[in-house]
Amino acid sequence: MAAMPPDSDRPPGHLIGLLYAPPTSRARYAVLPENSLGRFHGGPESATRTCYQRDRDRIIHATAFRRLKHKTQVFVQHEGDYYRTRLTHSLEVAQIARSLARVLALDEDLAEGVALAHDLGHTPFGHAGEEALSAATAFIGGFDHNAHALRLVTKLEHRYAEFDGLNLTWETLEGMVKHNGPVKPPLPAPISSFDRRWPLRLDTWQSLEAQIAALADDIAYINHDIDDGLRAELFSVADLATAPLAGPHARAVIDRFGDLELSRFIGELVRTLMSAMVDDLLAEIRRRIAFASPATADDVRSHHGALAGFSPGMEREVRALKAFLFERMYRHPRVMGTMGHAKTVVLELFEALSRDPSLLPPDWSRNCGQAGDAATGGVVRDYIAGMTDRFALSEYARIFHREIDLSAP
Repeated sequence: MAAMPPDSDRPPGHLIGLLYAPPTSRARYAVLPENSLGRFHGGPESATRTCYQRDRDRIIHATAFRRLKHKTQVFVQHEGDYYRTRLTHSLEVAQIARSLARVLALDEDLAEGVALAHDLGHTPFGHAGEEALSAATAFIGGFDHNAHALRLVTKLEHRYAEFDGLNLTWETLEGMVKHNGPVKPPLPAPISSFDRRWPLRLDTWQSLEAQIAALADDIAYINHDIDDGLRAELFSVADLATAPLAGPHARAVIDRFGDLELSRFIGELVRTLMSAMVDDLLAEIRRRIAFASPATADDVRSHHGALAGFSPGMEREVRALKAFLFERMYRHPRVMGTMGHAKTVVLELFEALSRDPSLLPPDWSRNCGQAGDAATGGVVRDYIAGMTDRFALSEYARIFHREIDLSAP
């Protein structure tokens, strides 16, 4: 078990004046709020909300969460307002995670909170922005969006007078950091630094609530990328009918309904494809739980592998469908051209701000060291990572006195 932080003045999971109605039943391996290891900074809990409900609410009210509205996944803002952003994606992941947690008698609020927080650390311009920022900051350890999410909720969010960050519970922080399972060396600096202060048991699996949040991420983005890709005409219905996993569902919709308008076709396709993935996931989780027979949440963490996952057959089909989307969508010339310009924006912003920190807002520049040194690089990295797509373009225009057209050839 992780030790309580040194300034805590209460036992883990202590609830003051409990007024909420606890669920009538939970799986024995669920994470229970009354057993929480608490928060790094102590203090009374809410009389009307569990600690995980408070975490969820703090995440929703965070500045970083609001910024997700203008951070895109694959497309950027000039493509139109219909396509998914990090915010709409996070809401879809949270809905799936909460539904799965309810069926499995887990803590729905913890699963939802981890899902809502899982993309907080992403840069502007999706993965292209992250690749560019990581390359620009290689001399100070690069950039990792999971590590930056931890830094946001433990340091960069300034909402409380007595401490930095959101002061989330140990279990929510664990779920965020272990989004893809145990974290192995070399550790990104924000993770290793925080882990020294409050160990997150990085070598173990995350809770089952956090595991299903990670898989809800896969289910959500596969389905909504199909939706966005079809609407953007990056691939056609005929193309999708030959794709792994999605193909049989597409053909079944065509066979049953004929030539549907695109919105109706997508609705029918996503409904059946998502259901197939969810049903397979639930069946496989139950199979693994029956075999492992975990008695506690810690048994889930110490198990030799993940207890949440797709069946081997579904896993193969999911990988094949991801490969289809990678080729037809993420590497489409329209997307690649846009992402190339986006990388230029991030790289040139980092160079200019590092060279002249006075270009930063005063509350950022005062934390810088000398131009070009590691301290300044770290501040600039945090500043750029927090930008939305359109603010990055606005800052680029302000600094370089010219606008960049992301859609230009």
